[in-house]
Amino acid sequence: MKIAVTFENGQVFQHFGHTEQFKLYEVEDGKVVSSEIIDTNGSGHEALADFLAARGVSALVCGGIGDGAQAALSASGIEICSGAAGEADEAVAAFLRGELVSAGVNCDHHDHDHSEEGGCGGSCGSCGGCGGHSVPAIEGPNVGKVCKTHYRGTLNDGTVFDSSYERGEPLEFVCGVGMMIRGYDEAVAKMEVGQSIDIHLTPDQAYGYPDPRAIFTVAISDLPGAEDVNVGEKVVLYTSAGQPMQVTVAAKDEKTITFDGNNEMAGKELNFHIELVEVQ
Repeated sequence: MKIAVTFENGQVFQHFGHTEQFKLYEVEDGKVVSSEIIDTNGSGHEALADFLAARGVSALVCGGIGDGAQAALSASGIEICSGAAGEADEAVAAFLRGELVSAGVNCDHHDHDHSEEGGCGGSCGSCGGCGGHSVPAIEGPNVGKVCKTHYRGTLNDGTVFDSSYERGEPLEFVCGVGMMIRGYDEAVAKMEVGQSIDIHLTPDQAYGYPDPRAIFTVAISDLPGAEDVNVGEKVVLYTSAGQPMQVTVAAKDEKTITFDGNNEMAGKELNFHIELVEVQ
């Protein structure tokens, strides 16, 4: 399996259509065995799909990407994981651990010119027009910037399910490109450094609702090692494209095992206390 990452100075470059370099990772048995940096030689947008396909790439990790490029990559059989940021090597490691969730089409408007009204008007080569977005773009002065936040997440009964305070370091992400759940992204987009807020998110603003299609049953005899796992355990399976997928063992009998690929927070209302520490 070969994974490509939009690349600049060791980081995940945030504009697929304008990337000048890719870092290619050769992966065997879920581990990186080699890597190389290649120049795109002026290729851009949809043409990059052919560029990657010709080099045997089966998966792409990137920042922002639009409709046209996504369609071209999909047509070439290349899996896309958008919305990544930070160090390229760590992004690939997270991808292989099944920790990256693709943001889908997320054309970034913050770092290149569009029409005077501020919309792309169909002229943005990487998205083919903003009418293709499935959800409204997140707006705010922090969109497209690296934000560091401390947070505490609780359920409606007060149970703390996650907290950066306990880990002792803030969470770092690029605001507005799909790295975070939408409600969190929207809140941080409009915050000022030093500000703290409390928000309540419905499932559609957080991890969505459980998808019955993400629950599937297989024969234990068809899955080596399945006989050793128990209900409630989290395991990593691999798709036909070689991408890892974390699932929970939902049920098991003598012959079959049922997995649930839904996020454990799917369908739940969430509360966050957020403190914006830094914006770069």
